[in-house]
Amino acid sequence: YVVTNNHVVDHAEEVTVVMNDGKTYTAKVIGTDEKTDLALVKIEGEESFPFVAFTDGDVRVGDWVVAVGNPFGLGGSVTAGIVSARGREIGAGPYDDFLQIDAPINKGNSGGPTFNLDGKVVGVNTAIYSPSGGSVGIGFAIPASIASQVIEDLKDDGTVTRGWLGVQIQPITPDIADSLGLEGIKGALVAQPQDDSPAAKAGIEAGDAILAIDGETMDNPRDVARTVASKAPGSTVTLTVWRDGKKQDIKVDLGTLDPDMQAQMTPGVEPGTDLSFGMRLAPAKEMGVDETGVAVVELDPDSIAAEKGIKVGDVILNAGGEDVSSPADIKKSIEVAENEGR
Repeated sequence: YVVTNNHVVDHAEEVTVVMNDGKTYTAKVIGTDEKTDLALVKIEGEESFPFVAFTDGDVRVGDWVVAVGNPFGLGGSVTAGIVSARGREIGAGPYDDFLQIDAPINKGNSGGPTFNLDGKVVGVNTAIYSPSGGSVGIGFAIPASIASQVIEDLKDDGTVTRGWLGVQIQPITPDIADSLGLEGIKGALVAQPQDDSPAAKAGIEAGDAILAIDGETMDNPRDVARTVASKAPGSTVTLTVWRDGKKQDIKVDLGTLDPDMQAQMTPGVEPGTDLSFGMRLAPAKEMGVDETGVAVVELDPDSIAAEKGIKVGDVILNAGGEDVSSPADIKKSIEVAENEGR
């Protein structure tokens, strides 16, 4: 079995593996995972090959690493450097968690291993940041902790199955933390549990702040997404949430994530009732939106609401911890917050 990147073998009709001594083998793609850009290829035949192992240890910023690959088709090349950062998000996919390394990697290094000084694979070379087209000392590798898990899943049946919680989440800003009475801005705010989802069945509510999963602290929404996706469908996880000014634990039986699941978009609506913060609102159902709550129908681009990221077409489901169905409900929530100095 050969580990590589999805973008290396994507849509391949034939695959040939070339060894360092020039010997070639035909191979087939066992499975790919576009979300993490990983793929598994199998050499056809019964011959045994030496292989390297993924590390089961931790990777620290400052650790020395050696990157191996085939830059620009020149042949096997080895470069050295250090781990510059962990947990990098580069917009490659929903589960970005890259190691940033300064060992020079270039086009053609994709799919190659990044070794630690013990000869264990700590990452899979995947991407570079390069305004010039060549190495500027900023490369990215998929950590072994993610790669090993995905590859085992692909080896099993050629596909990757991920746990599904079924919530729309967003970052916790200082303003949101203040409104919830929450110290710090770690975790993720539940904007809405999806209908008939594992979260909804377990009692997760809009306005809950997810602080930890199975005792592991969540720093941001991506942590929540990655952690849930790494769990097996059907497994039970314990969510630590902040609700009504205190922590509580809720057990959730995870479902299976549909790989083609897409976010639902809110349709546009017509002008409605005036309200403060530079918004005009109307009950969502009156505007033809198949949703409970209050629709944002007009927005002053210089308002506080616009500054915080609210957009025309958004539907407000909850304000100040209370479900809302009319502009009056939101106005009342604003008044309560103002009276309490929040």
